[in-house]
This record gives sequence, C-alpha cells and structure tokens, in this order.
Amino acid sequence: MSRKEFLARKVSGKLTYSEFWALRDMSVRVQKGEVLGIIGRNGAGKSTYLKIISGILKPTEGSVACQGSVVPMLELGSGFDMDLTGRENIFLNGAVLGYQEAFLKEKFDEILEFSQLGQFINVPIRNYSSGMLMRLAFSVATVVQPEILIVDEILAVGDEAFQGKSRARMHELMSGGTTVLFVSHDLTQIREMCDRVAWLDQGQVKMIGPAQDICDAYVL
Repeated sequence: MSRKEFLARKVSGKLTYSEFWALRDMSVRVQKGEVLGIIGRNGAGKSTYLKIISGILKPTEGSVACQGSVVPMLELGSGFDMDLTGRENIFLNGAVLGYQEAFLKEKFDEILEFSQLGQFINVPIRNYSSGMLMRLAFSVATVVQPEILIVDEILAVGDEAFQGKSRARMHELMSGGTTVLFVSHDLTQIREMCDRVAWLDQGQVKMIGPAQDICDAYVL
C-alpha cells in the first residue's frame, strides 16, 4: 500500500487492521558450539526469528538471551553503502560488526584474497553483481571467529567455487566452537552442516531434533 493510499483510507475511515503473529510461543535453546538448522516454507517465520536473535527486531512478547557476540549475515548487502567502493565498505561493514580499523587494515589482504574481487575492490559496490556483494559480505563477516554466527541462505549465493570455499570456511568456524544458526532451503546443506534442526511452520516450532530425523520428516 502506498503512503497516499494509506492516508486516503485513514481519512475515509476505511483503514482496517487484522492481527498477525509472525512468531508465536517459541522457545528454543542453542548450546555453545552447536549448529542449529532452521527450515520451513516461505512465510514460516525463519528470517523474523533470526532478526530477533540478531537484535534487528524487538519481540512484542518474550525475550532473547545471547551469551556472546553475534555476527548476523542476513539481508544481502545490509550494512553496506552502495555508493562506496568495496574497499571503503570493508571498513564500514567491519565497523558495524564491531571490528577496529587497525584490525581491518591488518586483515585487508586476507579479506580481499578470500573475496576474489581483485581490482573490483576499488569499484563502487552499486556496480557489483549479487554474487560479488555476497562474497565481500561473507569475507568481512568471517575474517575472525565470531562467537555466534547467524546465517540466512548466504551459502546459496555466488558461483560453485565460492560456495565450496564458503562451506569450507563454515566448517572451519564450526570446528573452532562458533555457535551457528543456519537458515536454508537446501536440505543437503542442512543435513551436512547441522547438529539439530528446528522446523518452523506458521510461526511456531513444529518439530525440533537431530538433523537427519527432522529433514526426513520435512520431506515426507
């Protein structure tokens, strides 16, 4: 609905509301170092759940307790300025994630090498493809070992070679004790990478348990 239509309906008294809960009665505990997969059809509440845990959204009811720093990798390019170059955005996005400038300068070559952007690092990112943007975002976010990593479909972006690098980096983080919440529609990735899986349906946890068991139930 456009702003003009909203105002017209409000003035005429034709504006109506209906109650909708994106999430309801959810209670999930994730242990340190665990990889929790989150599956469900479009509109099930997966992305809303991750945004609440990341602190991007505040829950209407209930609370979230996180013990450790959270690095969210959610909407493509969030925290980036499209008018700045990739180089400038490394420092901008890194600052958003809590990294110091001196640390980012020290890690710059490592970030650039992993992203495979080469000379395009000096190009404004509005000219990047979605794959290039994702490579940059992933490279910055995982330059250190975050305590809690929130991932929403990020491993599905980019070419096959970079997807392989991303999976390898994710396995490296997991083996080092990083706690991961991972949303994906790719059940092969979920089975491969996750310890447990929460199946969301209409904003509620339908099932939660071992990855293989929940994935098997989901496809039936």
